[in-house]
Amino acid sequence: MELKRDKEQDAEFEKITAAVLKSHTGEFDLESILFLKFRCLGIHDLGCIGECMNLERLDLSGNYITSLSALSSLRLLCVLNLSSNRICNLEPLHGCESLQNLNVAGNFISSTENLHCLQSLRKLENIRLKDNTYNYSNPVCRSASYRATVLEMFPHIKVLDGERVVGRGSDLYQLCKDIDDTIKAASYKNGQIMEHHDCKPWVEENYWDIKRSNNAIVEEAYKQFNDVLHECRLLNNRATHVISQTERSMSLKKQPKQYAI
Repeated sequence: MELKRDKEQDAEFEKITAAVLKSHTGEFDLESILFLKFRCLGIHDLGCIGECMNLERLDLSGNYITSLSALSSLRLLCVLNLSSNRICNLEPLHGCESLQNLNVAGNFISSTENLHCLQSLRKLENIRLKDNTYNYSNPVCRSASYRATVLEMFPHIKVLDGERVVGRGSDLYQLCKDIDDTIKAASYKNGQIMEHHDCKPWVEENYWDIKRSNNAIVEEAYKQFNDVLHECRLLNNRATHVISQTERSMSLKKQPKQYAI
């Protein structure tokens, strides 16, 4: 459930203090901090992070956090990543009235009842409780009715667990899911994978090839881009030539002078 720690990650600390916040951001005033990334730092206690009143984006993924009480005062917080921690209670997030994007995948949220405190957050449009990419989940996700229940609780959200549920793209997600389910159901017989030797492509040959548009604006953009690319190459050649000449002249100056007797 824990994120892999980068070799060059900052030194770990268990509690967030004012000194840690100032040294990490370079800000003297905590209220000037707008973004924080405390990823995989062994944090247990959020300490005084609630004093960053104007914080808008916060990444606390990959730590050992159990209590979110310090976040209740962050009313301007828009994006919050709490994935891979030890959280089971989201109640303090009730005060984060500007929250739009919440990631709590890889925690200990056991029931949809734990999500009731988020229903008053009218701006919340992206919720992630499970992340198949990193194999993160929550106990609540094991329920067969989990997805339907969450969508009923939050009728205004646009994305659930990384899948768009309303708006542009939602139909494509559902179509792909239906296709995958159908393929899986048809590919097995008596527990064995069936081979289909007579399978044919479902689109015409060269269907995926990129076709250039006849639109004059697009054509002009292509031309301008190629012109800029050509100029960049010329500048690169000139710079390489100048650097080569400079290195040659410097090497000559370093050579000891020889005098004929």
